[in-house]
Amino acid sequence: MVVALSVGVVAACGTEPEVRFVTGSPPATPVEAVTVAPASFEGWSDPAKVGQPYGETVDGLLTFRGNPTRTYYGTGPVPRTKPAQRWQFPRTGGLCAKSTDSKGERVWCGSGWTGQPAVFERQGRTWVVFGAYDRAVHFLDAKTGERILPDFPTGDIIKGSVTVDPDGFPLVYTGSRDNYYRILAIDRGKPTELWRLSATAVSPTMWNNDWDGSALVIDDYLFEGGENSQFHVVKLNRGYGPDGKVRVKPKVVFHAPGWDAQLLKDVGDQNVSIEGSVAVSGNVVYFANSGGLVQGWDISGLKQGRTPKRVFRFWTGDDTDATIVADEKGALYIGAQYERGTARSRQVGQMMKLDPSRPKDPLVWKVDDHATKPAGIWGTPALYKDVVIYDTTGGDVVGVDRDSGAVRWRFHLPPTTWQSPVVVDDVLLIGDCKGDMHAYDVRDTKAQPKPLWTVHIGGCVESTPAVWKGTLYFGTRAGAFHAIGAA
Repeated sequence: MVVALSVGVVAACGTEPEVRFVTGSPPATPVEAVTVAPASFEGWSDPAKVGQPYGETVDGLLTFRGNPTRTYYGTGPVPRTKPAQRWQFPRTGGLCAKSTDSKGERVWCGSGWTGQPAVFERQGRTWVVFGAYDRAVHFLDAKTGERILPDFPTGDIIKGSVTVDPDGFPLVYTGSRDNYYRILAIDRGKPTELWRLSATAVSPTMWNNDWDGSALVIDDYLFEGGENSQFHVVKLNRGYGPDGKVRVKPKVVFHAPGWDAQLLKDVGDQNVSIEGSVAVSGNVVYFANSGGLVQGWDISGLKQGRTPKRVFRFWTGDDTDATIVADEKGALYIGAQYERGTARSRQVGQMMKLDPSRPKDPLVWKVDDHATKPAGIWGTPALYKDVVIYDTTGGDVVGVDRDSGAVRWRFHLPPTTWQSPVVVDDVLLIGDCKGDMHAYDVRDTKAQPKPLWTVHIGGCVESTPAVWKGTLYFGTRAGAFHAIGAA
């Protein structure tokens, strides 16, 4: 059922949240169909560029899953025989720190979900930038694993993936569990915080103050969801000062709750944080939350001062932390968890394709993964030719026909598998929780994937690898970050 988001004042749990339109424009209108893009695309993110890099200015893998539709995985040549470890960071010791969550205080090591590094070319070097569980952002030389810049410390662990500015400004965007989403300058002798956004800077909020999502930066606007359960749009106002150093003057120009009253009624709790990364297809920003609410917000008039409006709503029935993936036709591929065990989640499945142009009946197909609890999907699906590839928390890797939803093939890895599958050069790359990274030949999408090699790294591989010029960069829960490539 499609439910419109109305505007009201928060009085108690279960009432309609207020949508604060910072621009001062009129409130959102009820859900409506997404306008079909014209043949000559004008807008925020051209669906025809699915699978392509994040612009042409910076050469690299700059954000989680590479581009606004979350469909770019890097460059080869990927080795087809067993690769070797090129370096490990740090060489001794571990990337570890204490942190507190709903399970209490414990030591976290290495990097986890999603944890994908950014890899990019800058000033004649290849940089690798990532946040880790040692409460720091690291800036490494991709060839040697040595530091280019000193570490940037934060007040708590970093779970998510950083974003590097796609327009060439020397800026890195990153969240942390310490309450802040930050903009860091990398054109000084050390990484320098230029601005930070508190999880309590907007209201109303729910759940907590972590920032797992990897932001998108398009045309000087930053789009980001937080575990404060709010979606944020920030005008960055990037430039350079008289000293030649980069500077920003950000302003939050829009924010909206990731929940509505109907969702709170349906799920019966307030766990509605936005943990996945936002995606942009055409003129619509898509994101989901831990209550299973999938939303699309039309941003076509944002640059002209018009308020974004919600144009799509779908409820998966359960926690949906995996990032939404959009294809070249604007269809959405969703992965949902199975924790609450709702009737809705059993009805619509855990792997699904949605068509936003049919807002009243968007479910195209679904595949179930709810035989046990917990089950379902934590990793973000990968598009490859005519299949979409999911991995389940139980260890299954599943290739699904993108048109029909038929399962073409399936194989099993040691669980849990929270890493997002990656395909480069017809090679599927995916890790497991025994500490192995695997490669499979998937060039024939109708055939069972053929194993190519397995490398034992050690430690549960939760983080998604970045693949750049054939080298894989990723961390594990054992406490280190690794680069592996052709021997």
